[in-house]
Amino acid sequence: MADPKRIIVTGGCGFIGSNFVHWVVRNQPEVHVTVLDKLTYAGNLDNIAGLPQDRVSFVHGDICDSDLLDTLVPECDAIVHYAAESHNDNSIADPLPFIRTNVFGTYALLEACRKYDVRFHHISTDEVYGDLALDDPSRFTEDTPYKPSSPYSSTKAASDMLVRAWVRTYGVRATISNCSNNYGPFQHVEKFIPRQITNIICGIRPKLYGDGRNVRDWIHVEDHSSAVWLILTKGRVGETYLIGADGEKSNIDVLRSILESMGMSADSFDWVRDRSGHDRRYAIDSTKLRTELGWIPQHVDFDSGLSQTIQWYKENTQWWHSSKEETEKKYQAMGQ
Repeated sequence: MADPKRIIVTGGCGFIGSNFVHWVVRNQPEVHVTVLDKLTYAGNLDNIAGLPQDRVSFVHGDICDSDLLDTLVPECDAIVHYAAESHNDNSIADPLPFIRTNVFGTYALLEACRKYDVRFHHISTDEVYGDLALDDPSRFTEDTPYKPSSPYSSTKAASDMLVRAWVRTYGVRATISNCSNNYGPFQHVEKFIPRQITNIICGIRPKLYGDGRNVRDWIHVEDHSSAVWLILTKGRVGETYLIGADGEKSNIDVLRSILESMGMSADSFDWVRDRSGHDRRYAIDSTKLRTELGWIPQHVDFDSGLSQTIQWYKENTQWWHSSKEETEKKYQAMGQ
């Protein structure tokens, strides 16, 4: 059991990290959060705008900067490590930033936690397990062998292994969580759900990879946040917990739900060539998290969560509008 009062959230201006910061502010009134973020294209200070300054402080910096970590880490009780390069298409085009941030950055944080005996929780992805066949009834568990398919998932797999090694070799008090696909507010428009929503708002026909049958296991970002806090405070050191909310849906079904929710015909989209090494299906078995720590997801109605997400993007066009044009230019250059 841990009772952290001062935490560092790396990547706390990104999509999932910022939602976690909001969740902590709402649900843990005695906790102070220091957000450490490099503010790359996916990090946005607006994601934490309006949060109380006595509860949340911001440091603009790089997780690879060991000197900076030496000034921050001794003052905290725990680090929740969200910072990562995370977009598969970008990793295929240029893997180097993924290796630097996801591998070396995690190493630097682990070394700081070892030096100052600070609790560490590492946020990872279900993509480290590779993929499952569409007709396979099985789901990923904590014992599933690693089989990453992209430069992105390979670097996340490497960072997971570093965490395990630092626990066993150096006694770092760390845990890992591997989560399925998140959706909700503050997600960058390069990602699947917000890209489709913002395309429709902008009058652009949505695009769908391959045959559209690829399956993802969706979870609302608030449910991810509640699970991470539970693991941080009650999880067993050295353990891995999978976070999922039984939300398997094919990409084409998700797109059609978005189109219909926004008053469009279900076939109002264009097909594009498939992504290289595109995983077919992800599915998470979160039994360990639910039985051992008692976690229960709250946003189990995907259609309701999707409608709320669509509404958020409609009401916050100023948040995403400036990045939309640049994102679509990148996709067009890749023929997507």
